[in-house]
Amino acid sequence: MNTRSMIWGLLAAVMILSGAQARADTSAAEQAVIAAEHQATEATRTNNVDLAASLMADNYVSTDQDGTVFVGKAANLADMKATTWTSSEISDLKVTVFGDAAIATGTFVAKGTYKGKPFDDRGRYTDTWVKMNGKWLQVASHASLIKK
Repeated sequence: MNTRSMIWGLLAAVMILSGAQARADTSAAEQAVIAAEHQATEATRTNNVDLAASLMADNYVSTDQDGTVFVGKAANLADMKATTWTSSEISDLKVTVFGDAAIATGTFVAKGTYKGKPFDDRGRYTDTWVKMNGKWLQVASHASLIKK
C-alpha cells in the first residue's frame, strides 16, 4: 500500500468516525429535548409554574391557538396561572436538532378552564428550543387547534 492510499484511507476513517459522533450528539440532543417536552407537559398537567419557569428562556414568546402572543417568561407564567388543567397530553412528538437549536412538533389534547371558562382542545404545536449554558430552554411556541 502506498503512502497516498494510506492517507486517503485514514481520512475516510476519520470522516466516518466524525459522522458517527455527530449522529450520537444529535441523538443525545434529541433525547434531551424530548425529556424537556415531557417535563413541560407535566408542568402544564400539574399546574407547576416553577417547573414551567425552569424550562423557559427569559425572552420566551408563545402564540396561543387563538392568535394571542405572550412575550417574556413573566407574561407566559401569568397566563399559565390563569389556567387550571384537568388533563394535558402530547403525542406524535418529533424533534429535529440543528446544533444548539431544536424544533419539536406534536399533537396535544388538553382540558381545563381558562379564566373560568371550560375548554376541551385538540391541536398541533411547534416548540423551539435552544441550548443555553448547557441547558435546553424553550424560546418560542405556537399552537393551533384541529377542527373537530
